[in-house]
Amino acid sequence: LEKSVNFGADLPEFRSPNGFLEDADPRVRHADPLMWVAALEKLFGMIKEDGFDLSRVECVSGSGQQHGSVYLNERFKRLSGWGTEGIVDLLPGMLSRMTSPIWMDSSTSAECEEIAQSVGGSHVVCETTGSIPIERFTGPQIRRFFKERPEDYSKTAVIHLVSSFMASVLAGRSLPIDYGDGAGMNLLNLKTLDWDSRLLDATAPSLRDKLPPAASSKAVAGKICAYFVNKYGFSPDCGINIWSGDNPNSLVGLGGSESGTAIISLGTSDTFMASFDKPFTDPNGYGHVFCNPAGGFMCLICFKNGSLARENVKKEFGMEWKQFDVEAFARTPAGNNGNMMVPFYLPETTPRTLNPRVEFRGEDDFVSRKSPDKAARAIVESQMANMRINSEWTNLSLRRIKVTGGASRSDEICRTIANIFQTPVERFSVSNSAGLGAALRAANAATDRALSELASDFNDASRNTVFNPEPEKADIYSLFVEDFRGFLLGKRS
Repeated sequence: LEKSVNFGADLPEFRSPNGFLEDADPRVRHADPLMWVAALEKLFGMIKEDGFDLSRVECVSGSGQQHGSVYLNERFKRLSGWGTEGIVDLLPGMLSRMTSPIWMDSSTSAECEEIAQSVGGSHVVCETTGSIPIERFTGPQIRRFFKERPEDYSKTAVIHLVSSFMASVLAGRSLPIDYGDGAGMNLLNLKTLDWDSRLLDATAPSLRDKLPPAASSKAVAGKICAYFVNKYGFSPDCGINIWSGDNPNSLVGLGGSESGTAIISLGTSDTFMASFDKPFTDPNGYGHVFCNPAGGFMCLICFKNGSLARENVKKEFGMEWKQFDVEAFARTPAGNNGNMMVPFYLPETTPRTLNPRVEFRGEDDFVSRKSPDKAARAIVESQMANMRINSEWTNLSLRRIKVTGGASRSDEICRTIANIFQTPVERFSVSNSAGLGAALRAANAATDRALSELASDFNDASRNTVFNPEPEKADIYSLFVEDFRGFLLGKRS
């Protein structure tokens, strides 16, 4: 059973058709936390109306958009269940900040710099927390709130992430923050799995007192509260598994929670995710390290110029999808005779590039933008070379790569990934991987069945297409990757 709520169509009263409130400052992106609660209640109502017996549910978990934060006063901290009054009516009196900064917010550059300087540099923050100070991360957002509204900060008794807030709503009391989601705050020490005292002090006063404890998301933190039992028919024995963030949940949902498997998602942005046992960090500070809900750690590397860049090339050269995806690759050789491009139509995060940078290098007809076929191959090979170069710091021994997202429907893109990484690629079709990952984690918490076993029940690998690397192309792409590495650094061939 799968249901969804559209913020614009189903909850127009919150004036957030795109999931956030409009602001005169384009860097500011906040949401109304009441909207998330209203959406949850509407969703439960739809499920009940559809005839699904919610009393059969043994455990509930969930996925919250990573990096969003909710600010609550002492009334919420002392919460021990809801009455019969609607939660959306009660919550405004429990908020010390009426809106929640979300992952799209980029207004905290000054705060990132202040935190870094306070502890000895961005590299110290990265070595400690798995990421350099990032504008959308919760620590810099808390610091900005403290600086701009110190009185409201002083009234704040507890600061939750979206995930821990929603889990707390279900439990009717304040619950812990999951290690995986907590690692996206610039506050969690990956070695101790506790809030780091230096970073807490660098962020805002008395912050430790305002944060819930960090805990493993494998844990069942309690039972669902009576409000949801009475209103929607949940069993009073239904457990609440600690929620996690969308990225850690996606790793589980896509079957990447065990070492040896990387997940590549080809969307508006491309992402590379994989799990590993011990915490280590990207020395360049481009990639992120979070905790893995299945145990251990995970990396997430985001490439902002994903499908957007591929679409720009298609548009510039007037190509339809078939020409871009099939015909161009049939008419050009692997390695593209050395034709390559830096495809940063937007400022890039990996490697960090503050301004757009689009450069062509190679044969004359390619550089002069007269060869659509070579451009189509160049954008794909260059993007995947960039991904391989900027995932080398993980030192992963990969047995397979699972590819998902819109562009994964392309056989040629999947084949290029397999050849550049020299690793089998499995095209993996799954919708709502974050929601699926949360559901698998709830089943794991309720039954103790291994996540890998549960994932296999939902994702039959025999239905997926596998692209094996072609060994004869290994040397071609090894040379291409090294040439592209120099091109990125501005070196001439």
